Amino acid sequence: MRTRPLKVALLGCGVVGSEVARIMTTHADDLAARIGAPVELAGVAVRRPDKVREGIDPALVTTDATALVERGDLDVVIEVIGGIEPARTLITTAFAHGASVVSANKALLAKDGPALHASAAGHGRDLYYEAAVAGAIPLLRPLRESLAGDQVHRVLGIVNGTTNFILDKMDATGAGYQEALDEATALGYAEADPTADVEGFDAAAKAAILAGIAFHSRVRLDDVHREGMTEVTAADFASARAMGCTIKLLAICERGADGRGVSARVHPAMLPLSHPLASVREAYNAVFVESEAAGRLMFYGPGAGGTPTASAVLGDLVAVCRNRLAGATGPGESAYAGLTVSGMGEVVTRYHISLDVADKPGVLAQVATVFAEQGVSIDTVRQQGRGDGSGEASLVVVTHRAADAALSSTVEALRKLDTVRGVASIMRVEGE
Repeated sequence: MRTRPLKVALLGCGVVGSEVARIMTTHADDLAARIGAPVELAGVAVRRPDKVREGIDPALVTTDATALVERGDLDVVIEVIGGIEPARTLITTAFAHGASVVSANKALLAKDGPALHASAAGHGRDLYYEAAVAGAIPLLRPLRESLAGDQVHRVLGIVNGTTNFILDKMDATGAGYQEALDEATALGYAEADPTADVEGFDAAAKAAILAGIAFHSRVRLDDVHREGMTEVTAADFASARAMGCTIKLLAICERGADGRGVSARVHPAMLPLSHPLASVREAYNAVFVESEAAGRLMFYGPGAGGTPTASAVLGDLVAVCRNRLAGATGPGESAYAGLTVSGMGEVVTRYHISLDVADKPGVLAQVATVFAEQGVSIDTVRQQGRGDGSGEASLVVVTHRAADAALSSTVEALRKLDTVRGVASIMRVEGE
């Protein structure tokens, strides 16, 4: 074993960073044996230097992150501060001064992944980011390496624990969205401002990363269609149960039928209870991969939290350090396929549409005519009068697969019918 330690700098020492530092210390001997050389924590950049950080030598703590990454003697920089800036500049500066980088920054990678990969390659350094998607779950490396000889057709996943916790509570208890969100906040699963989670921004960033790796093409955050889950109601869950389904916020990345394009989207969807993802409970994550040769694979586990995320960071650290000792780099960006990213209108899916309609003869025929005019085939129809003297009924239509643009046009046409009082809910049906 080489005796000179590999020097590691840590950018950020919050929930994840502190766990990374702890594991590096408590498992130092094991890490050294696995890498082939000891690793030394050479500096920790923080915003609040006066905070007590157990197990970290105060002499290593600095507020000058730029000076830390410019030292020139670092082997690896671990970035867990998040956000776009200063993280982007610090990472590229680290490459320029000879360090490889391990990051957990999904937002930055989804926005500027190609530029970061180019910077790493230009300086002969590694950029690893397993922790950016699905926490502790080994997912990116299997997609990038284990399935490198296969062709992935689809990646379907629950990649945000907060939203899964909320939807699971709504399903299990009949609670409304706000009640379930309040419980998630009280238990620490949801942030004080949950917008990034419940509006799908977090999942969209992860979808961009997954799609890029799975399909060997550049997919940016702006390419991902995103819808939040704040409008999901207890009534939607009742409708889902009637169909033998539940509701999940899904990240869906898939290759087009012609093989020339890809799509990436995040939105709530009805999922059959028979699908493996339907049984994912609480704040867990799971990703279902469909490929040509390997078939169907599922990756499951905790998708967030200090210790699980630190596990993924340390796994990358071991890999990068091994590469460093070997004088090599690991896999970089693979975008050779150059597939175009399709708009949401081209995506083919099914819809569950719930309408409030006049309870009188001929309404169903009018609705069916609108679907026919838009070229959308109806699978099932269920109509039920309210029985409250209002003269209204609930009409639920489930379609066969059709282009999303045609389904959207159908909904707009339905809204214009005098007999349609309102569109109560619209939800896609996936996983069949």
